[in-house]
Amino acid sequence: MSQDHPTEGYEFDRDTRVDKHADGEFTATFTDGWTTFTTHPNGGYVLGAALNALGQTLSQPDPLVVSAFYLRPAVPGPATLRTETIREGRRTATGSVVVEQAGKEVVRATATYGDLSVQGRELHLEQAPQMPDPQDCPVLAEFSGEVEGVTIARRIDYRYPERPGWLEGRKDGPPHVEFWMRFADGREADVHSLPAMVDFAVPAVLEIGEFATVTVELTTHVRARPAPGWLACRVFTKHVSHGLHEEDMEIWDSQGVLVAQARQLAMLV
Repeated sequence: MSQDHPTEGYEFDRDTRVDKHADGEFTATFTDGWTTFTTHPNGGYVLGAALNALGQTLSQPDPLVVSAFYLRPAVPGPATLRTETIREGRRTATGSVVVEQAGKEVVRATATYGDLSVQGRELHLEQAPQMPDPQDCPVLAEFSGEVEGVTIARRIDYRYPERPGWLEGRKDGPPHVEFWMRFADGREADVHSLPAMVDFAVPAVLEIGEFATVTVELTTHVRARPAPGWLACRVFTKHVSHGLHEEDMEIWDSQGVLVAQARQLAMLV
């Protein structure tokens, strides 16, 4: 079994809690506290609950790679989660999880878990974002509370080195943004929250005037166990085509260590 979460009592852990009813069967209740511009619960938040169930199914402690397909929007309310162990190996364990609401699949994900305490070669050809310290970045009024139905804005603290152009109505900025992020209630990031947090970024395509985008598929690589403190984030899109775009996300911890990478394919709506 994966290690217990030492973070019970925080909003993310409370709202992604799952209850086990039988081998491979869990239930959860999604809340309206993590909604986005689409007014539905954030996909990363939903995935956090799914991985809570899968993490209780597999023997290794840390998610290494997660691939999630979003089949339909989640809604606040009860959900059923079904897990399957695909393979238990010496160094990795792989399984899948399906999230259902009202008898319909919402998310189907596959993940491989391992142990990030294992040491090995390190080579990094890029550095963490170079930004002023979070306390030296302005607190944007638009991110200091709920943004008209975007309840996730109350759950996450964001700090940008400068005011994003989309907040001023601009649509000509490069879809490449760097910023700081952390849980607003003081919860420290860990390997269990990182696969959700890679989807907590404000989409980079807002810089080109695209406000409505939904995830089709999200792949996350968890690279290290994060140190406490703010997370330095980089999110960018290079290609928009046929109403679809990719979004790449990097998360670096307070010590400048790369802790997560993600790429998602998203649809403009």
